[in-house]
Amino acid sequence: MKDVWGQLLSVDLRGCEHSFLTSPEKLKEFSKRICKEIDMIPFGEPIIKRFGEGSLEGYSMIQFIMTSSITVHLDEIDNRAFIDIFSCKRFNIKKAKEFCKTFFKAKTMKHTNLYRD
Repeated sequence: MKDVWGQLLSVDLRGCEHSFLTSPEKLKEFSKRICKEIDMIPFGEPIIKRFGEGSLEGYSMIQFIMTSSITVHLDEIDNRAFIDIFSCKRFNIKKAKEFCKTFFKAKTMKHTNLYRD
């Protein structure tokens, strides 16, 4: 594969452990563990906020990493998690997506991986 500038992995999880989707502490734990799992260096602490209205209210997180960012949006109504990992440093797709699924105890997962040049 020719040189690329960045890699983006988007992971959609369904049937997640509900208690994980309502816990900022679990999001912080996820941030630390995913960085370690895919060999990324966090840049500061994760930013975790709960916002929105009605069925769109929930937690979101952004963890800056030295090579870009990891974002998470949680849907506690339908027990879903949406995770994007973007980095100009290559990372192991299989490790990343399987870690996400296992961490959130998801029943199903789909993912998309893109390379940017």
